[in-house]
Amino acid sequence: MTIDLGLLGAHLREHEVTPGRAAELERAGYGTLWLDASPPADLGLAERVLDATTRPAVGTSVVNVWTAAADTVAASYHRIEARHPGRFLLGVGIGHREVHAEYASPHDTLLSYVDQLTRAGVPAERVVVAALGPRMLRLARDRTAGTVPCLVTPEHTRRARAILGAGKLVLPGHFALVEPDAGRARAVARSAPPGTALGVANYAGNLRRLGFTEADLAGTGSDRLIDALVAHGDPETVAARLLAHRDAGADHVGVYPLGDDPMATLRVVAAAVHAVTTRT
Repeated sequence: MTIDLGLLGAHLREHEVTPGRAAELERAGYGTLWLDASPPADLGLAERVLDATTRPAVGTSVVNVWTAAADTVAASYHRIEARHPGRFLLGVGIGHREVHAEYASPHDTLLSYVDQLTRAGVPAERVVVAALGPRMLRLARDRTAGTVPCLVTPEHTRRARAILGAGKLVLPGHFALVEPDAGRARAVARSAPPGTALGVANYAGNLRRLGFTEADLAGTGSDRLIDALVAHGDPETVAARLLAHRDAGADHVGVYPLGDDPMATLRVVAAAVHAVTTRT
């Protein structure tokens, strides 16, 4: 059972998503529309986005195991699959200890959740997990179709591919901002994720594994770290930075747009990536 995700995905939060915007992103060439920030278990927004489009896949990035009951999510998956066969990918994740008071045993909790989905008839080929560290990546490899990580670099993508091997999905998300002035771009990045997310233990631990230091992680991040996590510059530079994930083994790259007009960022990025890929 395969699903066509395309090369590029657009990551948007619930308040940023409308049927009209979904249709616009389809016209811009995005293969997948990712719904961020713990969408509720009924997955109603995913269904509305699918209703408004004809070709793109829709994915969740990610359903949170602490806030969305697995049986409800499974029922929602089956409802959506019946209405829009082959176009929905269920991304699930463990959340963060800084947010959820009940947070404990992340690996075992996520494994139990995935097993509940499987028992409820959700195919493993339609589930991906937000895996960062090696143990979670092995869970993604062994129990699901792959991984949909965020706040990562192409080096993480390379390591994820080495662990997951061929035939599994590696679907990293990367922040993007079309801004040639590096100082302005870094200031924007520091006022939003990724700069504001560096105190989250899951992300910070993964960045340490990738070789970033305590000095890099201090405050809202060093220039070196921000530049690694945010593709900024002119459109062609941004496109090349995003495509570095493909070169490192990604099947697909999700774009987290930064700036005052996320839709404008997504349109420009899609056009630039298309221009780069059609001449190489």
